[in-house]
Amino acid sequence: MKVDNVDQIKTMKAITNRNGEACCRTGKFLFSSEAGNQEKEGHSPYELLYEDFPMLSQIQRFGGAMFTPVLLFPFAGIVVGIAIMLRNPMFVGEALTAPDSLFAQIVHIIEEGGWTVFRNMPLIFAVGLPIGLAKQAQGRACLAVLVSFLTWNYFINAMGITWGHFFGVDFSVEPTAGSGLTMIAGIKTLDTSIIGAIVISGLVTALHNRYFDKPLPVFLGIFQGSSFVVIVAFLAMIPCAWLTLLGWPKVQLGIESLQAFLRSAGALGVWVYIFLERILIPTGLHHFVYGPFIFGPAVVEGGLQVYWAEHLQAFSQSTEPLKTLFPEGGFALHGNSKVFGSVGIALALYFTAAPENRVKVAGLLIPATLTAMLVGITEPLEFTFLFISPLLFAVHAVLAASMATVMYICGVVGNFGGGLLDQFLPQNWIPMFHHHASMMFIQIGIGLCFTALYFVVFRTLILRLNLKTPGREESEIKLYSKADYQAARGKTTAAAAPETRLGQAAGFLQALGGAGNIESINNCATRLRIALVDMTKTQSDDVFKALGAHGVVRRGNGIQVIVGLHVPQVRDQLENLMKDSLSTEHTTMTEAVS
Repeated sequence: MKVDNVDQIKTMKAITNRNGEACCRTGKFLFSSEAGNQEKEGHSPYELLYEDFPMLSQIQRFGGAMFTPVLLFPFAGIVVGIAIMLRNPMFVGEALTAPDSLFAQIVHIIEEGGWTVFRNMPLIFAVGLPIGLAKQAQGRACLAVLVSFLTWNYFINAMGITWGHFFGVDFSVEPTAGSGLTMIAGIKTLDTSIIGAIVISGLVTALHNRYFDKPLPVFLGIFQGSSFVVIVAFLAMIPCAWLTLLGWPKVQLGIESLQAFLRSAGALGVWVYIFLERILIPTGLHHFVYGPFIFGPAVVEGGLQVYWAEHLQAFSQSTEPLKTLFPEGGFALHGNSKVFGSVGIALALYFTAAPENRVKVAGLLIPATLTAMLVGITEPLEFTFLFISPLLFAVHAVLAASMATVMYICGVVGNFGGGLLDQFLPQNWIPMFHHHASMMFIQIGIGLCFTALYFVVFRTLILRLNLKTPGREESEIKLYSKADYQAARGKTTAAAAPETRLGQAAGFLQALGGAGNIESINNCATRLRIALVDMTKTQSDDVFKALGAHGVVRRGNGIQVIVGLHVPQVRDQLENLMKDSLSTEHTTMTEAVS
């Protein structure tokens, strides 16, 4: 229901702002009670893009689903990076790295566990995609995809061995680098990297969405559900394997040509790549930009992430410049804007806020900036200014690309796609310090210069254009703590984190118009992505912010709610509440917020 009757919410105080809108003080934010959805005066370029091209919404949903398996890589990278560092005699001494030492043996065992994700990337991407794409029974969809993906590879293996001469593929050779072959779950097959995994996973997930609920005759009931999906997928995998053997070798030749072109593109290629990776973040299409580079074969076989990890020890012990050893590393510098640029942006937003609002703005910016710097998740910070002024975000993309390009020209390369904790320190700075410290100092120096440049440019644009960034609004939003709200109601018990998220999910469900107004739910690293039946049934953006959202993006009948890093838990709670929609129909917005 709409929050349009303040009398029914006795625990809230109604006030009137300059425009005569009824507003309610909730436990955390002051939010508008008007049933408006967004600004009427105009739309952002991103919203217009999605209204004109609705297919982009589906592509964006697909890209968001790709992020589920990506979240497994930071921890695996930390484990491998630390293990390789502990195997380096320059760090721990010759005695500890001797093959017969207990220390070296334990490190080796731990390192092998860390390689799990890297050595099984296609399988992990295949199984992880249905979590975001399946409309129901995601676990069963993952099982169907796993079986079908392995079936597809077995078909490729059998056809390649039997009719390899017809396809021009020699399956008798060892699956080494450059052979075009690889091993997946013990199956010798074509090396389609994550591309094949994503295509097959997407196809089988579509079959799951279509046939999982299909009723069968009683005598065939044993084959209903996941079994029927696997049967249909089994038949589909035969032509898929045939077409893969027929076309993929030609695709591999094209990939080799692309790799050669990107290597020769040098600094220009780096600038274009980083710019696109940043500017497309609001659309969600940036996953399709960095994915083929970081996890696919766009510049090196197996992707930059795996290639860097496999050669990390050799690079760390070499005295040759890293740019000579790994020139492709310029395409993994997009994390520098997260570490250095985020600080400049945050400082500009802070110092342009009204003095009386700076404490509140700092409370918003500090956790968002730390999240960007430490783990490389920038959306909580970027969405504080993105839809206030898309111009600022465009400038951000230009500065990010320019920073990476200057670093690359000055010899900085590596695997710098994340933040300080997951990539900068364990996978680059610590293991590379002995022989490549000068490169790190150059990188830090350039980064700090761009931090200052970010601050000056953002501050100038905000002041000159009078942009209403946080803390500069004409009617300020006052923040209240949950403790204040509970104290006003006579409560003193602190809510546990799961209860808080359950309340947030219940509030989101109400603000989205109820379970009946939701067609599907998806999420990426920080955002809920929801397809709606009717956008007009949703509450205003202020209501979502009152429930703890960092921002809201509306595109046609699709809405994105920027929640934060705990978005998977909120999504699970939201889906559970939808299953019990009868009870949530009687939950008031007041109860959800409280």
